[in-house]
Amino acid sequence: MESDDLTIRVLIEIRDEIRSTNQRVDRTNERVDHLSTRVDHMSTRIDDMGQRIVESELRTSTAITELTGTIRDVHSLLVDRLDLRDRVERCERDIDELKHRVG
Repeated sequence: MESDDLTIRVLIEIRDEIRSTNQRVDRTNERVDHLSTRVDHMSTRIDDMGQRIVESELRTSTAITELTGTIRDVHSLLVDRLDLRDRVERCERDIDELKHRVG
């Protein structure tokens, strides 16, 4: 009978350990579920951040394109002004020369 008592005690200990293990597995599963929820939330935030970055890059690209056009306009204006400056200087020299001839 003593052998049966020992067997029963061992089986009871095994059962208790299995219950304990099951409880730990359940707690681990809860933590994994919680972590999965946090990862999903983080993924959504990353997707939102990516969308905002794309929108920001589009605004920056548009601004750079507009700035490039403005710089071209300023360049053309400066080229025209430099051409006029040379003509004005020639005209002033011609006027001075005519003044000396007449005067």
